Amino acid sequence: MDLCQTTQVGPEGPTYKDRTMPHLVILYTGQLDAEVHMTTLCRQMADAMLTVQDEEGKQVFPTGGTRVLAYPAPHYAVADGGAAGQAAGGTGDYAFVYLNVRMGRGRSEATQQRVGHTLLEVAKAFFAPVMAQRHIGITLQIDVGPEVFDAKHSNLHPLFNKA
Repeated sequence: MDLCQTTQVGPEGPTYKDRTMPHLVILYTGQLDAEVHMTTLCRQMADAMLTVQDEEGKQVFPTGGTRVLAYPAPHYAVADGGAAGQAAGGTGDYAFVYLNVRMGRGRSEATQQRVGHTLLEVAKAFFAPVMAQRHIGITLQIDVGPEVFDAKHSNLHPLFNKA
């Protein structure tokens, strides 16, 4: 069984058999660990990614290729250090969440926008209780190819590709 899928890169860029690589990496200020359950956010984001459909009604991201990982930053500096937050009646202990989606080329701009809006809505709903208590910034960014080398080695995909 060949577990490695390599994307072919030609003059027009890479071509994808199944438009793979839906990876979402979440970086966040570490104090949020005491306030939210990041594993829950990861699951909600992965589930949301799996619901997005393209213009033909097809699932955009393959189930076995969908990855969401979250990493706390124990050391950080956000904005002005808290002065404006304290002046506004808050603690001044700002929080920040950066969500970066990487996907392979081959999806339409409309589909990319649909992915972004879907994930942003999930993040906004998840962090709404925290935003009611503290100042927090959320950024969601989507990056699309071009990859100069893209290989996969996995035994996950066969679990979901049963005909």
